[in-house]
Amino acid sequence: KAHQIFEKDKDYLVKDEKVVIVDEFTGRMMEGRRYSDGLHQALEAKEGVKIQIENQTLASITFQNYFRLYPKIAGMTGTAITEAGEFSDIYKLDVVEIPTNVSIKRIDGDDEIYRTTKEKEKAIAVLIKNCHKNKQPVLVGTITIEKSERLSEILKKENVPHNVLNARYHEQEAEIIAQAGVPGSVTIATNMAGRGVDIQMGGNLSLKLESELSAATKESEKPGLEKKIREGHKNLRQKAITAGGLYVIGTERHESRRIDNQLRGRSGRQGDSGKSKFFLSLEDDLMRIFGSDRLDTMLQK
Repeated sequence: KAHQIFEKDKDYLVKDEKVVIVDEFTGRMMEGRRYSDGLHQALEAKEGVKIQIENQTLASITFQNYFRLYPKIAGMTGTAITEAGEFSDIYKLDVVEIPTNVSIKRIDGDDEIYRTTKEKEKAIAVLIKNCHKNKQPVLVGTITIEKSERLSEILKKENVPHNVLNARYHEQEAEIIAQAGVPGSVTIATNMAGRGVDIQMGGNLSLKLESELSAATKESEKPGLEKKIREGHKNLRQKAITAGGLYVIGTERHESRRIDNQLRGRSGRQGDSGKSKFFLSLEDDLMRIFGSDRLDTMLQK
């Protein structure tokens, strides 16, 4: 199982001579968490790192049973509507959809389907290159660390400057996200950037003010410098919006529709313009399981 099913840079990564689990839903490292029943030790043997003693589980409980211990439960999330059935069946809770404060201007494009991964990646690279040329910021969502780095190599060959955000570079997350809304920026990310992340058009003004004002040596220089930074940010924001806003590109569909919706929701926030589109191939994990031979025949014509 450890040798054949669990893949490095997808299910786990090796950091500081340790096998660290990667959460498939958030794309983040789960420090301190270990697989049970000898699986983690098998992975350590597979990767040639020090094999550590197995943890003992004294007690366990499912999330569902844990939450049901409380007499009252309530919550709020932007993607609850897709799980309304589960909330009703398990917790006997209704889901109420609250209208957005500002109408959504984001344009959600139809999925594009290709026969092979190579054809799909070529189409994605062409779109990213065009967006970068037009100074439109781009966020590219990938399923795994391995696939984010593979796409990074393709963009390097196309001479497209970009940033990569995955569990390997999580220390730079704030810095990378702060630049993701700058005109012409390209950010390749795993699920880390798809959940609870606010990508601001023109870049993150607060972080820019904090870093540049703290570097100013004289207090008297700060008011003028702040004004300059704010004006510069305003121009960058306008350029990004004029170019079409943030373009979110999904490189394949996730097993959970909620994850796809979270990624798509990074664009067109607070009434900003934006676009989103997903690219699929028949070689994707999901398409290999649920796709039909008939679809392959159609794409060959």
